Amino acid sequence: MKTKKKKSSIKNDSAHIVTESVKAYLAGNTLKLVFFVIMFAIMAMLSFFRVATTNTILSFNMKNYEVGQISDITIIATKTLPSDYDNPVSVEKGEKVVRKGFPITEEGYAKMKKMSESKAYIDYRAFANSVLYIILWSALYFFLFGKTSLNKICELKEIITVNIFFSITFAAVVFGMKTTWFANPYSINILLPTVFFTFLVAILFGQMDAVFFAILEAFVILGASGYMIVTFLYSLCIAFAAARIVRRIERRIDLVFASAVQGFLCAAFLLVFRIIFSSMLSSWMFSLLGVAFTGFISGILCLGFITPLEYLLNSASVFRLMDLSDTHNPIMQSMMINAGGTYNHSLMVAQLAEAACNRIGANSLLARVGGYYHDIGKIDNPEYFTENQNGQNIHDELNPSLSVSVIRNHVKKGVEKAAELRLPPQVVAIISEHHGNQVLRGFYVKAKEADPSVKPEDYSYTGNPPGSKESGVVMLADTVEAACRSLDNPSASRIEKFIQELITNKINENQLQNCPLTFQDLALIKEAFVQILTSFYHSRVKYPDQKDPETGQTAEAVLGDKTLEKVRNEGEESGK
Repeated sequence: MKTKKKKSSIKNDSAHIVTESVKAYLAGNTLKLVFFVIMFAIMAMLSFFRVATTNTILSFNMKNYEVGQISDITIIATKTLPSDYDNPVSVEKGEKVVRKGFPITEEGYAKMKKMSESKAYIDYRAFANSVLYIILWSALYFFLFGKTSLNKICELKEIITVNIFFSITFAAVVFGMKTTWFANPYSINILLPTVFFTFLVAILFGQMDAVFFAILEAFVILGASGYMIVTFLYSLCIAFAAARIVRRIERRIDLVFASAVQGFLCAAFLLVFRIIFSSMLSSWMFSLLGVAFTGFISGILCLGFITPLEYLLNSASVFRLMDLSDTHNPIMQSMMINAGGTYNHSLMVAQLAEAACNRIGANSLLARVGGYYHDIGKIDNPEYFTENQNGQNIHDELNPSLSVSVIRNHVKKGVEKAAELRLPPQVVAIISEHHGNQVLRGFYVKAKEADPSVKPEDYSYTGNPPGSKESGVVMLADTVEAACRSLDNPSASRIEKFIQELITNKINENQLQNCPLTFQDLALIKEAFVQILTSFYHSRVKYPDQKDPETGQTAEAVLGDKTLEKVRNEGEESGK
């Protein structure tokens, strides 16, 4: 009895956990689900239109049947249809029009044609099959655009964008198939906006997003085209190619060259599939030239659409980041004038972060921009930060709690300025996370000496530890650059040992626990930092005629004076 109660209690607890999980998911993704339902409804309506305007019987196209063919199904009339001028045959409800395993007679074929072309007849089975297909496609949609596959939470703006793209693609194929020019599986490819949409997704949201979009886009086209395998394979190939081609573009002119390559690939893929499937269509040249033009014009159109979409979606696209990396923009110029030390520090952090991200395969451009902007919160009160002070530390005269309040407030001000500038969320995240929640050790120790009851939390930054590789790298670059400035005799070995110690401290303080940096990544990051800082702090030989700015003497004169004085001292010592 107790065992049964225990099992029942476990089941109730499990059901409760599942229910709460579902409620939490629905509460956190309400808008995403609303827009998905809208897209699902649009696709369902377009599927109904396609079925209602296509000559099908039990979801089979009439083009697949002819007189004398052995029928593979038994078709029973679902309603009575009187004869008319176009189809002078009548059909009685419940009548077996054709029988499975028997040849299709002329009368049976005429009745099938009558049923398929009648406005009173709609193939609901074909429509149900389409809805079932969209449901299966939806499962793939939620899997590919989920956190597990993308390794990130897909934002609402991306969901809305791809939903619009899927709906447009479905409509383009459905309506295109109703025309005479684009009714076959080769010419319909001219109308596919696959390359255009894949370019946009890759530039706005990233290559992995574009790859998953390409897969879903191909299956959308498969369902909308009545399951034409050639169109499906062609769409998949050109979408993968488009996602790969734009992976490394950095300038807008690069997109023009990418468009030319994409146009050639579109024609090549279609030609290969025409050969594989032995299609001898008379309009094959029209199809090849058409898809080549579509592939090329897609990139040109992308140039026109990408700028307004960048600002509308506030995305960290490559072009947007390149614009932000221009240090002649007003905010960076303001930093150079009002906080020169912070400006030089930011340039160095950006250089370190970019080099490190190149080593580990992260987004180096995002890291560089994050390095430029991570300390924009210091512009208003630059004198409170060491790099802007000229030998006199203002904090020597302040209470530690007040100093901490001013210092950690630069992160909050940086986020506020970033919001005013409408910087992409990825850059804002770097600004808010570049100090994490670590303790300001110097002020904490000073306060602890005066009052042993103080808590570390009161002397810590209030942000979150880095949540991305780029954010983690900027945190390390910021720490390393600032700390190495105070290092005496910065030789390569000393710098390497010091950097390793700084990285280890970050790990021990749990500042890297939320970002996906591995120990191998950290080793490569350290190598990049050591290489740059060693070259930056390397010693230089003084020129013989170089004068000392204080004494006005040359290096040789100073050296001679020191040597003479040394000889005199040695003589005095020997005399004693």
